[in-house]
Amino acid sequence: MSGLLLQAFDRLAQAPGGVARLRELILSLAVRGKLVPQDPSDEPVSVLLRRIRSYRDEQVKQGNARRERPFTPQADADLPFELPAGWGWIRFDDLIEPAKPISYGVLVPGPDVDRGVPFVRIADLSLTDPPAKPEKSISTQVDAQYQRTRLEGGEILMGVVGSIGKLGVAPLTWAGANIARAICRIVPVSFVNKDFVLLLLQSAFMRASFAVDTRTLAQPTLNVSLIRSSATPLPPVAEQSRIVARVDELMRLCDALEAKGRLEAEQHTRLLGTLLGTLTDSATPEELAANWQRVAEHFDLLLDRPEAVDALEQTILQLAVRGLLVPQDPSDEPADTLLMQIREHKARLVNAGKVRVARPVDEIDVDELPFNLPQTWAWARFGDITINRDGERVPVSSSDREQRTKVYDYYGASGVIDKIDGYLFDKTLLLIGEDGANLLNRSTPIAFLAHGKYWVNNHAHVIDTIDVRLMLYLELFVNAISLEPYVTGTAQPKMNQAKLNSIVVALPPLAEQSRIVARVTELRRLCADLRERLAASQATQSRLAEALVESVASA
Repeated sequence: MSGLLLQAFDRLAQAPGGVARLRELILSLAVRGKLVPQDPSDEPVSVLLRRIRSYRDEQVKQGNARRERPFTPQADADLPFELPAGWGWIRFDDLIEPAKPISYGVLVPGPDVDRGVPFVRIADLSLTDPPAKPEKSISTQVDAQYQRTRLEGGEILMGVVGSIGKLGVAPLTWAGANIARAICRIVPVSFVNKDFVLLLLQSAFMRASFAVDTRTLAQPTLNVSLIRSSATPLPPVAEQSRIVARVDELMRLCDALEAKGRLEAEQHTRLLGTLLGTLTDSATPEELAANWQRVAEHFDLLLDRPEAVDALEQTILQLAVRGLLVPQDPSDEPADTLLMQIREHKARLVNAGKVRVARPVDEIDVDELPFNLPQTWAWARFGDITINRDGERVPVSSSDREQRTKVYDYYGASGVIDKIDGYLFDKTLLLIGEDGANLLNRSTPIAFLAHGKYWVNNHAHVIDTIDVRLMLYLELFVNAISLEPYVTGTAQPKMNQAKLNSIVVALPPLAEQSRIVARVTELRRLCADLRERLAASQATQSRLAEALVESVASA
């Protein structure tokens, strides 16, 4: 079995989430007796169980433990899986030190106190990097009521409320601390290998058995008595040690694969950034064409993951708004003419009382210009070339919307968030997120078009233009640039109307705007196709990995 597993390692590791699956497979094989060969000379587990029961009886006689009902194995037909010779099914509680039964901690800890008793919460649990000391403390009076769960160090701790199954081992520096109600303490008897017990608790088999018994109150909760009664596979002591050693070895290999994957991902990101950077650094369409040809020769290596396609798409947007994606046409009416038309149109709207006089925006300073423009383009402030309709927005609370018929789209900062029985707008308009973390992390487009009849709340700016072609271009432009210079706040990022209006826009002739939008749309379709192919390839890898896991597990 071990050889077959090693042969599968590379193939599994390359699949999406492959290393995590490897870890689960290793643990699954370990608790089923398929990870290391059995040794007929090992003392069978039946001898170990007699030793544990004799020890438990002695503890009961001395008054250190309660007498428990003997464990009655299930009928073979009802057992979860067949065990190797020398193994046995036991009740999990048979592994536990009788004088220290499985129990949860402090029910009502009270307020955090200075110089009190250290208090372990689920957030403190970690198998790899626990804190030297828990952050919180409880009073000595509260601790005195829960002496049974006071720690000595070395205990296994497991979440039983909320983060069910989260594990940790109490370091010696936690000696004297107590534990929260959301945690149970597990102290195996000295006759078994504690590290093997920890592997059992990490295995999908044991986690699934706990999940079946989970109750949902305010949070998912696991009854400690159900942990005690869980059917548990147990190998001979000698095999427990061999299993632990083999799991450690294979987990180190998984660690190496993860580290290798992270390094490869970092190197891939740097290479992709460098090569795509050569595209955006191109000064002329001719230079871009030459650089593009060099990069395109390596697309099969560069575009092998979805995030790389995302980076390429963002590069396409940046090239588009710099005038490098489509050729300029000398016969196009220049952008200066468009600017004059916009000013005249807005003046007519003001005179007709349809819009208010806009607050003046600052002249564009040369230091604000990020790159050189083609000859027929012009720089302009966003507010000078758009018509802001934010004053027509009306927010409606979620409770009010629940009472209203769902007919028309109700837009927020990142798109449609609900439906409502009325509409404020009946025209294609450009919406731009006004607040929220998306302004900085850009997980979804900041700018998007709304069509038909719809409602907009006060978390999205509403923008009109004199021509839908300009609206489409501005959607592209806002999504192409960094908005950090125009965003205030970090905990609650916001781009108010003044900041939005101050954005410096590289404005092409109207005819070229149409060509740019058409070309970007075409290239985005290619990016979407590439994502679909990558997704299909990853799905195939996942199916192959699943089949491989099944074949290894059933061998």
